[in-house]
Amino acid sequence: MSHRPTSAAPHLRRLVELLAAGAPAEELGAVAAEARRAGVDARDLAEVEGATEAALRVRNTLRQHRRRETELTALFDTAGDLAALRDLDAVLRSIVRRARMLLGTDTAYLTLADEEAGDTYMRVTDGSVSELFQNLRLQLGEGLGGLVAQTARPYASPDYRTDGRFLHTGSIDAGVLDEGLVAILGVPLLLGSGSGGQVIGALFAADRTPRTFAPEEVALLCSLADHAAIAIDTARTMADARLALAELAEANAVIREHSAAMQRAAESHDRLTDLVLRGGDVSDVAAAVAGLLKGEVAVHDGAGWPLTSTGEHGGGGTDGREHPAGAEETTAVEGAARVEKAAGAEETAGAEETAGAEKAAGVETAGAEEAAALVAAAESSRATAHAVFRDGRWVCAVLAGQELLGCLVLYGRPELDDPDRRLFERSSVVTSLLLLLRRSVAETENRVRGDLITDLLTAPDRDPAGLVARGRRLGIDLDRPHFLLVARTGDAARERLADAAVQYLFGCGGVSAVHEGAAVLLLPCDGTGPGTAARAAAGQLGRLAGVPVTVAGAGPAAGPRAIADAHAEGVRCLRAMHVLGRDGGGACAAELGFVGVLLGDDHDVDGFVAATLGPLLEYDAQRGTQLVRTLRAYFGCGGSLTRAKEELHVHVNTVVQRLDRIHALLGPGWNTPEQTLELQLALRLHLLSGG
Repeated sequence: MSHRPTSAAPHLRRLVELLAAGAPAEELGAVAAEARRAGVDARDLAEVEGATEAALRVRNTLRQHRRRETELTALFDTAGDLAALRDLDAVLRSIVRRARMLLGTDTAYLTLADEEAGDTYMRVTDGSVSELFQNLRLQLGEGLGGLVAQTARPYASPDYRTDGRFLHTGSIDAGVLDEGLVAILGVPLLLGSGSGGQVIGALFAADRTPRTFAPEEVALLCSLADHAAIAIDTARTMADARLALAELAEANAVIREHSAAMQRAAESHDRLTDLVLRGGDVSDVAAAVAGLLKGEVAVHDGAGWPLTSTGEHGGGGTDGREHPAGAEETTAVEGAARVEKAAGAEETAGAEETAGAEKAAGVETAGAEEAAALVAAAESSRATAHAVFRDGRWVCAVLAGQELLGCLVLYGRPELDDPDRRLFERSSVVTSLLLLLRRSVAETENRVRGDLITDLLTAPDRDPAGLVARGRRLGIDLDRPHFLLVARTGDAARERLADAAVQYLFGCGGVSAVHEGAAVLLLPCDGTGPGTAARAAAGQLGRLAGVPVTVAGAGPAAGPRAIADAHAEGVRCLRAMHVLGRDGGGACAAELGFVGVLLGDDHDVDGFVAATLGPLLEYDAQRGTQLVRTLRAYFGCGGSLTRAKEELHVHVNTVVQRLDRIHALLGPGWNTPEQTLELQLALRLHLLSGG
């Protein structure tokens, strides 16, 4: 009997049944082997094997369709969450959890940008077990996440730890190692499209084993990231809307309660708010209030000194750096350099200068009394929670909680009805917001820049290029010339001095820090000199702090090393000023006479000689006289005219006439013990230098 071949039909039917049941690829592949064992002839076996390959392709296609269906379902669910957005954190957690589930990774996480700190932080994690990893912060450009945030492009790494494309840092690598992550995929959270899109964060999926992410997985994570960005933007918009609705509700309640009178007040308030939102400053608010109330308005700080004014009252500018009357000084060298004047004329000029200084001192005293009166009125306003009328003007305290930031002063309106008074009081709230914002911005910037100053003074040679780069990022060009001021006051007022330094430097491009118990100020060179800068700072810091402040100046200095050396010179100069009894003033080493020569880093002997003997040297050069030689002989002979005339081989009257000329050129104090010491040292140095 002949053997009949086994039919292939049962095996083909088996393939269809397995395919319908969603069997794994291994079972589909086993059908051809079963047919071979069953004795199916070669031609039918080839059909079974071809059908098996087709079934595997169909299975893969169905699997991709199911996966795509799952992805679309997840995206639709996410869209539904967005449509019913109530809790932003819940939506973000759902997105991160779906990203981990759909990509089948060990963990997923989402980071958001911190605009104030300039970096990104972990907002949501799923599957993370490391606290160190969950608290990571990434600077722009650092690690895979920092590069995603910086470039707004997705990045994937099958093995992040060995991937050299990314900037590895100790903190990031430690967090990744502690979490055990190996393969990482990150995509940006973008608001907007194209090159104008704003990166607000990034979405990541990561595995603890090496893995290559497929393009469709990258596309899926990008879609989820888009949903997350929409959720965040929607939440922000809703928060803004709720805030706007709350403000509108308050305004409507006020309108209903106070009718037409409060309508005008509300409109005025809206005008001031709009002014602030458009970037207005304290001076703009003062001008607006003056226009609304038909008077003159001035804003004063917490010490009663003027910040801005719309008329002749108040005075002052807007930056708090005005110098009091009489603060400008003329050095002795400048006065004595006028060799053409006779002694009598110079004495007359000196008397006039003294009278001017006394007048300026009187003006400053009157200003201090006016400031004290305003502070007292502001305290009364704070106690009553209303504007008060004092000395022919309305005064309203500008408060932040119970802190007195300053006061708003209205002139020319002895009578204020209730709506206008409420408008005036409401204006003080707007003013307080601006003053708080102004102070907060200054303090924040100064705090960050102050760290740079501390590093400059403690380790200028460790990484000078890095210090310069940090300075440029903070808006400080350390390669440009700067003055270095060191300020000190009593221990009880040290904190007030630090705050005063921040106020003093506001808007001038300088920076301050507290170092070794003293306030250190670094400010751009303005073309004057360190002594002038120190005196201006001493007067203004003393006014702002309410106590005498001693300031030593040094520089100009450019570069980390030079700035650190200038600080050292400033500290020595400050110590010398205390020893010399010059507390409460300002000076630089060059203005301390021979003490400055010893303290200064450059030991400017020629400068000291020129500053001390300059008028005599110039007179001798112009007239061919011998005033310098006469002074040297006079001191060498112990102040004896007889012995001096013998050494000079001239008549005694000639010696007297020359000394009279020296008196006219150097001033009436040239023969005091202190000035005599300076002159004799300058004469000796001049002689040693070949003069």
